[in-house]
This record gives sequence, C-alpha cells and structure tokens, in this order.
Amino acid sequence: MSYELRYWQYSEKAILIEWPSVIDKNVLYDLLFYKKSIESFYGKLIVEVISGYNSLLIYYVSTIWKFYDTVFELKTLYSSNVLPGQQENRLWKIPVCYSPALAPDLNTFAKNKSLSVDEIIALHTAPRYTIFFIGFLPGFLYLGGLDSKLHLPRKNTPSLEVKKGSVAIGGNQTGIYPVTSPGGWHVIGMCPLDFFNPNTKEFTVFEPGDTIQFMSIKEYEYNDIRSKCEKDSFLFKPITI
Repeated sequence: MSYELRYWQYSEKAILIEWPSVIDKNVLYDLLFYKKSIESFYGKLIVEVISGYNSLLIYYVSTIWKFYDTVFELKTLYSSNVLPGQQENRLWKIPVCYSPALAPDLNTFAKNKSLSVDEIIALHTAPRYTIFFIGFLPGFLYLGGLDSKLHLPRKNTPSLEVKKGSVAIGGNQTGIYPVTSPGGWHVIGMCPLDFFNPNTKEFTVFEPGDTIQFMSIKEYEYNDIRSKCEKDSFLFKPITI
C-alpha cells in the first residue's frame, strides 16, 4: 500500500516526511520500510533518520541547496519500493509486578475504572503491543494496542517523581518510564528491567515495529530480576514472530 506523503523543509539540513495522521500498523510498516530504503540509498550522506507515529525526519550531512530536486529523488525512491506482505517482528516478554506496594496508583485506578485489580492485570497483559516509536525520554516506548477498558485521562496534577521502571497508563496509551522523571500517567505496575543504557552504542535494545507483551510477576520475582539486572546477569532476548 502506498500513501500520499507530504514533504517539508524542516531546516537547511533536514526534510520532514509525513503520512496520514493516524496511529496504524500499516502506516508504521510502510514508514519503517521507507526509512531503511533511505538509509541504504543515502548512506554516509545523511546523519540519521528519526521515525515518529506518522513521520520521518531526515538529517543530511550537508545543506540542502535544491529542495525540490531532493524531494523528487525521495519520491522516486518511495515509488520504487514494494513493501513485503509479511513483516518479521520481534516479540519481547516484559515482566511487570502489579503489587500495590510498587504501584502507587493501582488501587485508585481500579476504583476509577470500576474494575478489580485482577481484571486490570488481565486486560493489561492480554494484548501484544506494537512499538511505534521511541522518544519523550531516552528508551521510552510509545505503544499501540491498549484495551479501551483501560483508557483513562492523565492526572490533573502530574507527579513530580515517577520512579524508573514504572508501568503506567495515560489516556489511550501505556508505557514504561526508563528513568525517574516527572509524569502525569497512572502507575499500575513496576518493571525490573533497564530500558536505557547510555554506555552502549545502541542505548536501547528495542526498535520501532517490535512487539511487546507484559507478564505478571510476584514481588519476590521482581526483586530477583532487578538484582540480576544490577549485576548484568539477566538474560533478556526477543522471540521472532
């Protein structure tokens, strides 16, 4: 499937490409395939290509002197692409402890939604979420696929400190805070894994297009995995699907 794309000069060295403004897997796969084509075609002529929900931002090494010629080149590259019918993705199983002792907003969230804690856990762990892009904080995963029964507007007053590893819901999205920071989402669980490592070339193991599924664990399991992560001895690998 091809889309009517819009091309904008973002800066003297950058071009923004936009897809229809929807959160959709088909748009995501088309966008990611185009991203790989751009990276392959331009090679060292570009600094990087950054993906969003429905956009790509291309940073070139040099100033773009002929914008329309460059856009024509990009359009030709896009029209020559044939998106594979079957995408090979990676599935990550993410452990989460839904203990109220670690999830300060869980009980309040359950009351707001008129659900039991067990119902929330079942609804939250059932889907396979798609990673659309990574941003806001380094290693923060923007996920699609949250059950509508768990949608809840963000807090009126954000928390000044949301702990690293907090699994939270805000509006129609769920995510994991990779570092301690302010935030307005409802914390319903805690993940023991590290999602951001500034000491590695690839600061996170996740990529847009990957799939994740949350797994409910007990508090003692959380403590055990957290301890192994601190010692860099926890094996964490994806499943190819």
